[in-house]
Amino acid sequence: MEEEIQIINENARKEKLKNFFIKNSKYLIFSISALIILILSYFVYVEIKSRDQIKLAEKYNNIVNNFNNLQNTELSTKELIKIIEKKNPTYSPLALYFILDNDLVIENKEINKYFDMVINIGSLEKEIKNLNIYKKAIYNSDFVDETELVEILRPITNTDSVWKSHSLYLLAEFFYFKKNKTESKKLLNEILNYENSNPEIKLEAQKKLTRDFSE
Repeated sequence: MEEEIQIINENARKEKLKNFFIKNSKYLIFSISALIILILSYFVYVEIKSRDQIKLAEKYNNIVNNFNNLQNTELSTKELIKIIEKKNPTYSPLALYFILDNDLVIENKEINKYFDMVINIGSLEKEIKNLNIYKKAIYNSDFVDETELVEILRPITNTDSVWKSHSLYLLAEFFYFKKNKTESKKLLNEILNYENSNPEIKLEAQKKLTRDFSE
């Protein structure tokens, strides 16, 4: 008797399951199809991104390798700017550095716009972002006052970035040049007291304190 009941229950469960699939077949097919499309879309995205990266690399390398032979540097500059505007974590910063190294853009406001584009690339690794902030500060040190330079470097100096001691030393040199020896000395001592300071920067800070602040 118990066996018969078990068989009946088993058959009932199978019938319910069958009816569920019949009633919900369209929904299940749609769900599975949606999942397949999502997976395929991801792989297509990765493939397209990989192709875009290769194209960008080819474009950048072509400009750099042939730059000395080009008659029209203006065209190269426009292409480099297009690479920056792609906001690629590898080639956008490289394009900006090449523009800076070869003085292809003179306008400070325009250069700072490209720096901000690069700094705000979402996929940029944190310390690469900080390096670009540091480079922006170096570039602007000829044009800005003390307050502005401190503000540019704040995202680094307020953290434990590997570029912190470099940034503090840049500020120390800047304040010294501006005849503010008190602030310069304070920053140099901060480098010495910061346990994660770059050893070479720390040595330079000690040398400068001994050379310029010994009385």
